[in-house]
Amino acid sequence: MESEPVNLPPGGFDALYGLEMLEVHEDLVLGQVKVRDDLRQPFGLVHGGVFASIAETLASLGTAVVVVPEGNGAMGLSNSTSFLRPMTDGTIHARAVRRHRGRTTWIWDVEITDDAGRLCALTRVTIAVRPVPARSAATPDSGS
Repeated sequence: MESEPVNLPPGGFDALYGLEMLEVHEDLVLGQVKVRDDLRQPFGLVHGGVFASIAETLASLGTAVVVVPEGNGAMGLSNSTSFLRPMTDGTIHARAVRRHRGRTTWIWDVEITDDAGRLCALTRVTIAVRPVPARSAATPDSGS
C-alpha cells in the first residue's frame, strides 16, 4: 500500500464543507470534517449530502492516485449512501476501502463514523475510469 502526499488542501466544493485528507492510498483513503452549523439541516443533524460528498471525494482520490499517472481520469459514476445514525456535532470520520479495481470502474465502500467510533453512514461508490481527452489549443481554459 503506497501512500500519496496529502499536504495540499482540497479545493472547490470540498473546501467549502471543510474536508481534511489524512491518508490517500490506492486501496485505503482516510478523511475527516469538523461539524459546523452550516453543515446541518433544519433539524440540527449533519446534512446527508455532506456524508455522500465526503465518500465520493475519498473514492475518487483513491482511484486517481493510480489512474491519473496512466493518462486517465477518475469520476463518480454512482453513489449510494445509507444513513444509520444521526450526527449533530464533533468530527465526521471517513474510511474508504477499495473493493474492486477494474479497467473502467473501481468500487469503494466508505464508513462514516462519529467521535465515539459509532457507524453513522455507509456509502458504496462506483468510480468511472476514462481516458482524459487531449486539450486542443482552441479550448478555452475553464479556470479549474
